[in-house]
Amino acid sequence: MMTPLVSVCMTTYNHERYIAEAIESVLAQHTSFDFEIVVGEDCSTDSTPTICRQYAERYPDKIRLITSAENVGWRANYRRTIAAARGRYIALCDGDDRWCDTEKLQAQFDLLEADSECAMCYTRSERRDFERGESQIYPPEQGHEDFASMLRLNTAENSTTMARRDLVEQYYAEVRPDQHPEWLTDDLPMWLWFAANHKIRFIDRVTATHRIVEGSVSHSRDYRKRIAFGDSLHEIMLWFDKRYNSSHARHDILRRAHRNALWAIASEGSVSEFVGRWWSDVCRSPRLLFCCDAAKIFIKRRLLRR
Repeated sequence: MMTPLVSVCMTTYNHERYIAEAIESVLAQHTSFDFEIVVGEDCSTDSTPTICRQYAERYPDKIRLITSAENVGWRANYRRTIAAARGRYIALCDGDDRWCDTEKLQAQFDLLEADSECAMCYTRSERRDFERGESQIYPPEQGHEDFASMLRLNTAENSTTMARRDLVEQYYAEVRPDQHPEWLTDDLPMWLWFAANHKIRFIDRVTATHRIVEGSVSHSRDYRKRIAFGDSLHEIMLWFDKRYNSSHARHDILRRAHRNALWAIASEGSVSEFVGRWWSDVCRSPRLLFCCDAAKIFIKRRLLRR
């Protein structure tokens, strides 16, 4: 097997409907350098393992399959897949996403090779709901390249990024996300760490399709699960704000979490749940007592529900 300059890390679990398309989209890349695909398959209960094995057997010089006798969970699977990478750079493509630009790897490789100070780069994506036939370009405006802006809004989708492998390993050594089980994602803290410590760049082109899968952790039908995921993202932001920003953005982050949760509860929850969340947030950040967000959200959503 060749020694790759780029390792494409792809984690998958129960992605039988999507994994072949994801792998094919990476194999279709046009590059002047060698790259490998490291697939972390976490003992799926559908036909995903069979599909992954077939691709690994068909492309033994290109694809390496990382698996185990039992399910290890999304975080451990993510970590072991990245740890198995051998390239100078790591690119990510989730097993239910796909790349839509055959020059993606080359463009990002060229940027990182030309700018030794740049640690990570990313592009736009197409967020697409295939079931509903809806799509939107993300980010809709300019992508962020500094920590303060990324703290307000993370504009880097996982499947659009490429980063230096040695710095990814440094991130794991310093932040140790495995010690934060309350964090329900590993990509946001990684990109915040890069933005806080290194130069990052945004490439203004759409290179990946992020598939909106109903029922996933970030798009659950259960509004309480959606709130929990949103709260997790804001807790990650609070941790990085405290460590790298002296907690200057704490109130803004808590207010965003407050608004997001109240909006979901007002839409689908009860009045008592709404009041309970409002009071809990006010106890944590008394400044919220002087914000009129809760009243506006309650009135607006109640009117819409009629």
